[in-house]
Amino acid sequence: MSAVLSATPPAVDFSAVKTKQHAAWSAGDYAVVGTTLQIVGESLCEALDLRSGERVLDVAAGNGNATLAAARRWADVTSTDYVPTLLERGRARASAEGLPVQFEQADAENLQYLDGSFDVVLSTFGVMFTPDQEKAASEMARVCKPGGRIGLANWTPSSFIGELFKLMGRYVPPAAGVKSPALWGTEEHLRELFGKRLDSIAIERKDFVFRYRSAAHWLEVFRTFYGPMQKAFGAVDPTKQESLAADLIDLAEKFNRATDGSLVAPGEYLEVVIKRR
Repeated sequence: MSAVLSATPPAVDFSAVKTKQHAAWSAGDYAVVGTTLQIVGESLCEALDLRSGERVLDVAAGNGNATLAAARRWADVTSTDYVPTLLERGRARASAEGLPVQFEQADAENLQYLDGSFDVVLSTFGVMFTPDQEKAASEMARVCKPGGRIGLANWTPSSFIGELFKLMGRYVPPAAGVKSPALWGTEEHLRELFGKRLDSIAIERKDFVFRYRSAAHWLEVFRTFYGPMQKAFGAVDPTKQESLAADLIDLAEKFNRATDGSLVAPGEYLEVVIKRR
């Protein structure tokens, strides 16, 4: 019998991957980082031409940047995430502003809502991190009504954060078979994900600018509060932690456009508006 030339790749254990991701996002305090991204949610709601009274679902909402932006425009907002502590952070922000938002724990790959329940479904730097990308996209499309809109903000592969994913992956390889979240930052992949449910897609390349006191300050904040990076440092041998830190500083300086010692690093992302067929 001839040797088998190729083998079917092993099935990805999405449940195990999700458990590890949940632990990573529950670590640190992502809200410290997430709050700095508020402008992205505001911009996305404008791109969606959001209207008062529209039913909006924020998927993988984190601490609620897009949630708050939509609620400030008098939309009827449901904010979801699978990490309860992040929902609590979003709830506190909404309460401080007196915004009537519904907060509910939910899995982006298995949303508990009926088909066509929402006029607008959105996610800023959230749903792109789901391990089963096809399932997450399918769920977003399912709960969005025909003719409704899906709004996304996704880091591009060549961006500051896209390069950050690659760098961290060299030290802590991702689970075999799991696709890079940065694929959500390409039009081709978005068209593949939403397929026949996509009526039209409008994409604008934008920059979110990371502004910190220095590259070292950025690393200190991310290493302390950004769960995935905190977990990455914990997973590598102590002798390699110094090398990882140095590589991260070099990466930040590569994108830094400041000349006064501070960090002003543009991070490219796609602002996406999909019309649901």
